[in-house]
Amino acid sequence: MSGRQHRETEIARRTRAKGLAAGRTSAQIADEIHEACTTQFGTTRIKAHRLAHGIALADVIEQVRALFERDQKPMPGIGETLLSAYESGLKRPGPEYLHYLCTVYRVEPAALGFDGPCICGHGHRMPVLAVELPEREPMLSTKERDMVLQPPPAPEPVTEEDENILRRTLLTLLNPETARTVELDGPVLGACEGIRRRMDETLVSGTVSAAMLDQWEEATISFGRQYTTTAPLRLLCDVLLEMSAVRIAMSRRQPIDLQDRLLRMAAQLSGLSGMILINLGDHRLARSFFRTGRTAADETGDRALRAWVTARESLVPLYFGDAREALQLAKKSRDLAGATPCPAQAMAPVVEARALAMLAGGDSKKEVVDQAKRALARARNAFSHMRIEDQEDMAFGYTEKQLYFYQGDVLTKLGQTIEAEVVLDQALEKYEDHILDQTLIRLDQAQCKLIDGELDEALTIGTKALQLVGDEYLTDLILRPALQLEQAIMARDADHPKLKEYQAVLYRQRQPQPKGGGA
Repeated sequence: MSGRQHRETEIARRTRAKGLAAGRTSAQIADEIHEACTTQFGTTRIKAHRLAHGIALADVIEQVRALFERDQKPMPGIGETLLSAYESGLKRPGPEYLHYLCTVYRVEPAALGFDGPCICGHGHRMPVLAVELPEREPMLSTKERDMVLQPPPAPEPVTEEDENILRRTLLTLLNPETARTVELDGPVLGACEGIRRRMDETLVSGTVSAAMLDQWEEATISFGRQYTTTAPLRLLCDVLLEMSAVRIAMSRRQPIDLQDRLLRMAAQLSGLSGMILINLGDHRLARSFFRTGRTAADETGDRALRAWVTARESLVPLYFGDAREALQLAKKSRDLAGATPCPAQAMAPVVEARALAMLAGGDSKKEVVDQAKRALARARNAFSHMRIEDQEDMAFGYTEKQLYFYQGDVLTKLGQTIEAEVVLDQALEKYEDHILDQTLIRLDQAQCKLIDGELDEALTIGTKALQLVGDEYLTDLILRPALQLEQAIMARDADHPKLKEYQAVLYRQRQPQPKGGGA
């Protein structure tokens, strides 16, 4: 223990002794310790309560574990390091841990320094048997008590403004005459980030009817189906407006079973927002939404959901240039999935294979090829054990056409052109409604022809691919491989007669559109 910690402990010990001698409650003593130590040592309220009880970190951990055992729940992962992070203010406990810490200290969240009511929906304070001294202030201030006992306020003006920005954007997109003028600009990005940030805030605080939850769950599934057919920015507006409604519901007290359903929707909507933002080319904001999705998924304890969010997040570094990070996230997703048959079990090995192919570059050694093909074999085996409904869900599941497409992409990057062309032809037949993936498949086909030395055919396929995609879909996701194809052809024959036609389509003048890229 450092000298600073020793002085803090000594002051707390003396304050506790005087408080007990005067007949004060532990909560009142905690207030005194916080008042005496916070200025000099930065003592938080939650730490003050532990010091007021005169117990060590290990004692609190054992009490929390005993409460989990009493409630017949699996042993929690909380340890002294995590509790110390709570006490130092580096981390905030999730709703479940906060509930049990309130139970240990017999106070409400506000007394521990955390906003919002507990998820259990009832109080933790025990009847006060000690003598109440008139000179002592109540354990909770009037403001804090009102915050705990009063219903939540109406939606904040800033929330309504963010929603209004997205609604105006959506209305503009719905009008064919004005849709082409919409950009993913500052106000829209600010509204996206505002809703995501407030969802983060709500996830750590925390009724809605079961019927309303059913409607939101159906809407979430519907957005997943629209992922392949609706322009990205328009779908993003719809998803975030739904996410804002879910956040508002989560800010109110709910039974734990309803809370779990809301957390699942929060994870899915956050993950879907991240996927759409990959398509729009904003990898920074996409990462932020995936982090929010992980926070929500972790609270559910659902390994399959946590693995899905992580697998989807791995596409950010995969598409934006960091294959090693993509490989690490894919392995993490695979570990989270474990032996549970789920979409991530098929998705993660495919990302591993794609990352390995990218790391190998043009020099694909036999061991790299074999390693990537083994990953693809694991993906196919996992796919065969998935539920039928997951095999038909492009967003929250993993489909056969996605498996074909990504398998073809891996084989192309590995230089296995004969196998790649067969698989890519099969993938293109299966994609009828997703122009982004259709275009990526055609660009992979062009790469195969280029590897085989057929520059004329490569340019023909590439030009056709770019002609078929509309301006609203011509994002970074498409432009990156298209530019790579151009550079590779120029390195071989900068004067090829078909190159100018390809460049004319690639660099054509476009109406202002969202900056973009991700599948």
